[in-house]
Amino acid sequence: MVIFEWVVGVLFGAVLLAALARRVGAPYPAFLALGGVALAFVPGVPNLQLDPELALALFLAPVLLDAGYDTSLRDLKANWRPIAGLAFGAVAVTTLAVAVVARILVPDMPLAACIVLGAIVAPPDAVAALSVLRHVALPHRLSTILRGESLLNDAGSLLIYRLGVVAAVTGSFRVAEVGPAFLLGIVASLVAGPCLALGFVALTRRFSDAASTIVLQFVAAFGLWLAAERLEMSGVLTVVTFAITVARHSPGITAPRVRIISNAVWDTAVFVLNVLAFVLIGIQIDPILARLTGADQVTAILLGSAVFVTVVVVRLAWVLPASGIRSLGFAGRKGPHAPGLGPAVAVAWSGMRGIVTIATALALPGGFPHRDLIVFTAFCTVLGTLVVQGLTLNPLLARLRLRDDDPVGQEAGRARAEAYAAALESLEDAEGDASVEALRVEFRSALAEAEGHAEGRAPESLPSDAARRRAITAARDTVMRLRKQGRIGDDAYYRLEEEFDWAELNATPREET
Repeated sequence: MVIFEWVVGVLFGAVLLAALARRVGAPYPAFLALGGVALAFVPGVPNLQLDPELALALFLAPVLLDAGYDTSLRDLKANWRPIAGLAFGAVAVTTLAVAVVARILVPDMPLAACIVLGAIVAPPDAVAALSVLRHVALPHRLSTILRGESLLNDAGSLLIYRLGVVAAVTGSFRVAEVGPAFLLGIVASLVAGPCLALGFVALTRRFSDAASTIVLQFVAAFGLWLAAERLEMSGVLTVVTFAITVARHSPGITAPRVRIISNAVWDTAVFVLNVLAFVLIGIQIDPILARLTGADQVTAILLGSAVFVTVVVVRLAWVLPASGIRSLGFAGRKGPHAPGLGPAVAVAWSGMRGIVTIATALALPGGFPHRDLIVFTAFCTVLGTLVVQGLTLNPLLARLRLRDDDPVGQEAGRARAEAYAAALESLEDAEGDASVEALRVEFRSALAEAEGHAEGRAPESLPSDAARRRAITAARDTVMRLRKQGRIGDDAYYRLEEEFDWAELNATPREET
């Protein structure tokens, strides 16, 4: 019962911290990290320990599925050079640099353990960066690069992490023995993910209710990860390729109501997982410091600070020179491959670490060499990047004044015009119906606006939507009054409330929702 009470309190506190983060335009994981530190030193906090084998499946599988579903293959292909450079090149260089720093500061730490530490802190977290970028008009290409990097760098870092853990635990590592099975597992993951996705799409056709569909999505996320790990495949690649394939095939078979509810559930799940991850690692800091002697505590703080500085400096050193290389430049306004220092600075400073680093640190087996030191260092790196970079990213982006031609808005506006034209054409056969004629007037007005637009972009909402929302508000107020007067019961009220909610949602532009 005590643990349950703490969980309820932690979730409530996390909601308050997230609201504060949104108010100041900071990434909410930064405030969760600070809350985890504060919670670690609160008397009476239960010392929760998570099974290391459960950590990766619990925290990474849903996050990767959610990120993979939102990934655009077209954008990944268009920006593959900077994405590959960050996701693989920067991860490898960061891992090596951190391993060297750890080896120098802690000479008795095995080389394999140093590499594991490097792989743990190497991948930045998109959740932290994008929670800031929602408040700033960052060019779409830079957002795409950051999303693509976060999706693929998990695969690269976790592969290094797996190999390093095996080498540290077994005390030996031979490429000739591990290499073939390792490569076979990667290939199998790339094949199994899309194939299983097609089967999943066929299965979900049989379910129309939101609850069953969403449960199946979570079962798929965890089941795929567990199966891939059991078969010595890559859980990351399997889940990501599965999610990307499902996203390309499921829209036509998923009901709108299910999609809306599913999106809300997944946003909530990712938030809760971030909360639990930061709390679990935060409450371990005090016991870790208690187990370390005075000299070891100094070493731990020194290593944590040095690794934090290393990951920041390596990312800056990797990204900023690329702004002057035409093929790897982070695009400015003048073209898709035009170099620019401002965009490169934005990408370089968006290297906050988060749930991936925490999950891999918690997943270290109990007898791993210098486990306490590695977990402490990982948390220091997460805390440092989230606080220093996370709290300064918004002001930095505002100062850089990066501009965007809004390619997504342009494409959506032109596609909306074609969609309105098709909708209007579908109404041609219906004659004599007043409601149909009203719809015709709305669509014709929207298409007339698109014809007058320089780029042929239709308005996001139909002309009568503002009036429709006023009418819905009046109708809602009337139903609430009837309920208060006792003239209708709660069941009738909730049914009408849902009808008005859907009608108002349909009449509300996306930026106002």
